[in-house]
Amino acid sequence: MTRVRLLQFVIVGTVVLVLELLCRIGIINRFTMIPPSEMVLALGHVVATAPWFWPDVRYTLGNLAAAIGLSAVGGFLIGLVVHSMPRLRRVLDPIFTSYYAVPTFVLYPLLIVFFGIGPASLIVLGALFGIVAMIVATMTAIDRIPRVLLKVARVSRLGALRTALLMKLPAASPHLMTGLRLAVAYSVIGIIAGEFILSTEGIGRRVALAYNNFDNQTMYGLLVLILAFAISVNAALGAFEQALHRRWYRA
Repeated sequence: MTRVRLLQFVIVGTVVLVLELLCRIGIINRFTMIPPSEMVLALGHVVATAPWFWPDVRYTLGNLAAAIGLSAVGGFLIGLVVHSMPRLRRVLDPIFTSYYAVPTFVLYPLLIVFFGIGPASLIVLGALFGIVAMIVATMTAIDRIPRVLLKVARVSRLGALRTALLMKLPAASPHLMTGLRLAVAYSVIGIIAGEFILSTEGIGRRVALAYNNFDNQTMYGLLVLILAFAISVNAALGAFEQALHRRWYRA
């Protein structure tokens, strides 16, 4: 695993160095992209001087946490229900397969009608992005549960709820992490893009304003922040997933 991490760092570092060189020698116009080193400096300047930075960060993180919670918990519960009903699963499988082929943003006007312009619409939009990934991962994870555990639950006369919480959830947890990572990634996309399109606050809104005002320093600085956040969360979830797998297979 250390070699894999090292290779990842080498690839990312090489890409960053190539972009830095292309920007410095003028092959990439500064009007299009600034050097990565200047992006980091721009982010530091925004953090230190922009009065809107921390309020917008709190706004975005609050919406993101709510969207991830809805998509993860809702996706797990819906996945349990659909998995327990094979006929319903056969009906819904094609819908789940083609779900991400349809732009979820087409629903945004309806969300505004039902929830208004504000955090509620953004949270629902982010949850809609991530929930199907969690549903599919939940059904796949339950398929991989050893049948002997489900037999133990029946012999012990556990109800459906206790079986789900005491048997299915712990046994499926290593495989559920894949769905959680996808739900987090899709929720980030939904929240940031939703703020970009129509919002009065948030990091996505600041990126949109910087883009419209040709403020490359602020725009790329905030993009670096979003990228660093997504990579950090994904790495943390990946490490937790590996720990769960090691514990599961040792057991």
